[in-house]
Amino acid sequence: MGKLTTHVLDTANGCPGADIRIELFAVTGDSRRALKTTTTNDDGRCDAPLLEGDALVTGEYELVFHVGNYFATRGVKVPQPRFVDRVVLRFGVSDAAAHYHVPLLVSPWSYSTYRGS
Repeated sequence: MGKLTTHVLDTANGCPGADIRIELFAVTGDSRRALKTTTTNDDGRCDAPLLEGDALVTGEYELVFHVGNYFATRGVKVPQPRFVDRVVLRFGVSDAAAHYHVPLLVSPWSYSTYRGS
């Protein structure tokens, strides 16, 4: 059974990114359809997969991580507008039976991702 999971690591402070709002969209051409909104737990993970089973289909998806608010609540002083505010990751799922793990490593100044396991 396929599933989509994620987690956020705060590389500036060396800790999980807790209480970060994440939005998930299905993307078709130029349009997006909202699928889910969730928040990371104390471990920087979601309490359940974002999608699993029949809900995960081949296609293009987009995750939006609201990290600017996270760093603001931690007292990080950054100029306005924020350099990194919302991180948008668009990715494809080619095998709906596989596990797609999309982690985000983020600081107020940079981010990176990869396909995890």
